[in-house]
Amino acid sequence: MEPTRVSELIVNQTWDGQPIDADERARVTLEQSREGLRVEVHASFHGDPPPPNPPGSTDRLWEYEVVELFLLGTEQQYLELELGPHGHYLALRLRGPRNLEESGLALEYQARLKGDRWTGRAQLPSSYLPASYLASGPTAANAYAIHGQGSRRRYLAAHPVPGPHPDFHRLGCFRPLVWKELNPDPEDG
Repeated sequence: MEPTRVSELIVNQTWDGQPIDADERARVTLEQSREGLRVEVHASFHGDPPPPNPPGSTDRLWEYEVVELFLLGTEQQYLELELGPHGHYLALRLRGPRNLEESGLALEYQARLKGDRWTGRAQLPSSYLPASYLASGPTAANAYAIHGQGSRRRYLAAHPVPGPHPDFHRLGCFRPLVWKELNPDPEDG
């Protein structure tokens, strides 16, 4: 059995790099295996209303409470994954900032809301990932959380994207992922 690789991103600041309180933070865990990538979110629930459509693939999910993960490959290929607390998700493949190649990618996604916290778990098949990812993993990544409405809207990041306004497609602000290998138990093989 092949080892599994794990990495983690912590959303712990505003989009422009200001610290946030612990109760606003989100954690995104990635677990890579031959079958693809499992993404798990642990975040605070801020009580925003859900999108009006049933859970599943949802266009414009960034307009609601959401945690986002961007995985960058080579040649500016990247995957944008958005996960919401009510079971909605959005998966997009892009090449170059905001240059959409494919949208509406179907995922296995489950979300669980419990009090003021929520968790989400998505399974991405290898075919959704940039080709360079399969060989060596993404070259860089960033994670974000968005919540609130109107003037109370908050844009948070694992790695800041400074500028005049929040722009999560600033690929130069992504950072390399740090992977740890989890070796399988020899007795399981």
